[in-house]
Amino acid sequence: QVLLVESGGGLVQAGGSLRLSCAASGSIFSSNIMGWYRQAPGKQRELVASRTSGGITNYADSVKGRFTISRDNAKNTVYLQMNSLKAEDTAVYYCNARLRSGITLAWGQGTQVTVSS
Repeated sequence: QVLLVESGGGLVQAGGSLRLSCAASGSIFSSNIMGWYRQAPGKQRELVASRTSGGITNYADSVKGRFTISRDNAKNTVYLQMNSLKAEDTAVYYCNARLRSGITLAWGQGTQVTVSS
């Protein structure tokens, strides 16, 4: 089975930046859609950003212009650069690998991002 391992979460002041990393198995990384989801306590999980192996990206309206998803195929790693962070961005962020059909192949364990005012 494939494990996705997130890192890079932490505590940051509003207006600051963080970069999350997700290390993935090379067997699925190059041929599937990689993405980031987040879930705050008491709220439903939402898609933050996704990127295909061909470079097609999708972002939640709430993060457009502030977050950037990228893929380093040589390192089998997907990143989420988060700039101009807001308190509303506080959540557990999960890495995800899925087929174009929408079937999820794997979830990461999650990494906590806390933005303080």
